Amino acid sequence: MVDMLDFLRSENINESIIKGVEEFRAKHAVHEEDKKRIVEPRYHYFGKEVMEEAISALLCGENLLLVGAKATGKNVLAENLAAVFGRPHWNVSLHINMDASFMLGSDTFTNGNVVFRPGPVYKCATHGGFGILDEINMARNEALAVLHSMLDYRRIIDVPGYDIIKIDEATRFIATMNYGYAGTKELNEALTSRFAVIKMPLVDKDNLTKLLTGEFPTMRPEMVEQFSGIFMDLEKKCEVAEISSKALDLRGLLDAISLMYKGLNPHLALAMGITNKSFDEYEPGLIQDVIALHLPKDLNREQIFTD
Repeated sequence: MVDMLDFLRSENINESIIKGVEEFRAKHAVHEEDKKRIVEPRYHYFGKEVMEEAISALLCGENLLLVGAKATGKNVLAENLAAVFGRPHWNVSLHINMDASFMLGSDTFTNGNVVFRPGPVYKCATHGGFGILDEINMARNEALAVLHSMLDYRRIIDVPGYDIIKIDEATRFIATMNYGYAGTKELNEALTSRFAVIKMPLVDKDNLTKLLTGEFPTMRPEMVEQFSGIFMDLEKKCEVAEISSKALDLRGLLDAISLMYKGLNPHLALAMGITNKSFDEYEPGLIQDVIALHLPKDLNREQIFTD
């Protein structure tokens, strides 16, 4: 496991910010039973300015709201932050049917007795964890209202019928939201005011190159350039509404390259990872044109990787 502080230094993050993280880690121990929730991120987040903003806010006790379009790395950043601070994290995927009892907990029967079964938000808040509230603008306002007392200066959970619980000093919540998805809505002002907000920038070519090189160290440099170019060209077409955001799928690109590494034809792999995710009549053809500009039809695995 790569120490996240070493990663921050490799990205030239301000040393005073890193020192603050080290002090946070030293001050807040993790319970033995929660250590299994401290995981190494699948991907690193590349973006010095955003990383410094996010870490600084968390060091100041703020909760974060990450707002951005698809493929800007909101969840990747959230997981990276939990790892940077060495905290156990709980993922809560919000949706229209989510209610307060799911987040906080509810009564259940155990050995013939009615007992309280804590929910993920309750556990996170009382165990000093980092709670990742995914797609927060998909949940109903009445469900989100239970977060108000946790996210402001009170930092408490009032569990009806049980007790008022003080939130652990190390607890932070990181919410993500994406405009334009089916079922999303505006957050109310009361909830938004409880977060420090970061507008996530689109991935640039330099950071995408770092990501591809880190994920596929045996990929030839010229091919890293071509795959980065495909994604950047698709991003430009999305910006001018020539194609939809369905094709702007960074996970899909990484998955497609993994398929190529296993030996699948590059064009078939990109069709599975990117092109086929658009069900429009004309859009797949535009995506294929972008891919054809960067990759010859007879491209094979040996031309992409050195091993």
